[in-house]
Amino acid sequence: MTQETILKGLVLSFTGSPFDGTPEEAVVLHEAVALSAGKIAATGAADSLTATYPQASVTDHGEKLILAGFVDAHVHYPQTAMIASWGKRLIDWLNLYTFPEEMKFGSPDYAMDIATRYLDITAAHGTTTMCSFCTIHPESVDAFFLAAKARGQRVVAGKTCMDRNAPDGLRDTARSAYDQSKALLEKWHGTDRISYAITPRFSPTSTPEQLEAMGALWAEHPDCLMQTHLSEQTDEIDWVRSLFPDARDYLDTYEAHGLLGAYGLYGHAIHLEPRERDRLREHGAALIHCPTSNTFIGSGLFDMAGLMAEGQRIGLATDTGGGSSFSMLRTMAAAYEVGQLRGAALHPAQLLWLATVGSARSLRMEDRIGNLTPGMEADLIVLDLASTPAIAQRHEEASQFWEAVFPTIMKGDDRAIAEVWIGGRKVAHQMMG
Repeated sequence: MTQETILKGLVLSFTGSPFDGTPEEAVVLHEAVALSAGKIAATGAADSLTATYPQASVTDHGEKLILAGFVDAHVHYPQTAMIASWGKRLIDWLNLYTFPEEMKFGSPDYAMDIATRYLDITAAHGTTTMCSFCTIHPESVDAFFLAAKARGQRVVAGKTCMDRNAPDGLRDTARSAYDQSKALLEKWHGTDRISYAITPRFSPTSTPEQLEAMGALWAEHPDCLMQTHLSEQTDEIDWVRSLFPDARDYLDTYEAHGLLGAYGLYGHAIHLEPRERDRLREHGAALIHCPTSNTFIGSGLFDMAGLMAEGQRIGLATDTGGGSSFSMLRTMAAAYEVGQLRGAALHPAQLLWLATVGSARSLRMEDRIGNLTPGMEADLIVLDLASTPAIAQRHEEASQFWEAVFPTIMKGDDRAIAEVWIGGRKVAHQMMG
């Protein structure tokens, strides 16, 4: 017999996008949410749910906020151990910090250690789904998926493919990238809550032959996501131009090789040309905003307001470890700050939507995760809106709901995460850091 669970509190669900019309009108607050068989069974009045599910276990979270678990749409789990490495721009940073660390992931034991550590840390920060780059090593993919499978966690990941402009021991070939990616895809895609993403790192580290091979694999498996990087820094764009002199722009290096589509995820997308914006929108591709990374590595300011107004599909991400935090709360705060610098402040409802529904939409999973509505998978978090003295004193002065929520977005960390539920099961404290 299935055991139902009822959680009482301020239960937040989205009825639409807060970027369309008045942000507040896209949100509904309920008194409780009922969980059953790993799914959201119902939301509504507490008395009604307890009457409907008389045998349910009930926990009253008072004034805490209950919402969907955070969805991180672009991460590099192998960079966990070298997060917050000082002082370089993208290309130097890759060579000095990232590539030496990624060399270690040919070891299944090391890969499993970091995968477990990463999932523990992110659970502590309320992230229940992420889309991760692995390394060129198949072992790095197996480790991540095995660790996620043990937790019943919905994740996306793929073997990172690089056949040039990377050190010895961290390059594959067009052929091996295709063969290994295909084998991993066939092994893992659709197993439990696991999805495979075809993963060319970015155009500078792939020859045209490898990009073509990845495009061919995607054409064979169009239901898979494809993730890469696009227009992160101006010197990167110059590098791409030198490597692909016949390309119309950076996006064309992907488009010409079959790597532009509705299931494409393009990390950063800061310095886009008008043609690129048009083509991305026409295909319904996803642009992934990585604000802590963009400021930490000095990349630039994402045009959230302009891209949203165009109708682009946008997700939010930490970009661990170029991003300087594992926390989606900190990421939302950084997105707010970037918006301010561009003259377009983001409403708290928009920030929460980006970290949940928006990122789920980017992953083409909005029918399964990212919102607390009946039938969705029961990935959710309980957020303490007064988790520290500094936040609590501001929370006490709030005169309305969004004013009470905003201090936690701007100042909250893992201390604000009171509970995490993945697949309808409460995550144990030892798995939350």
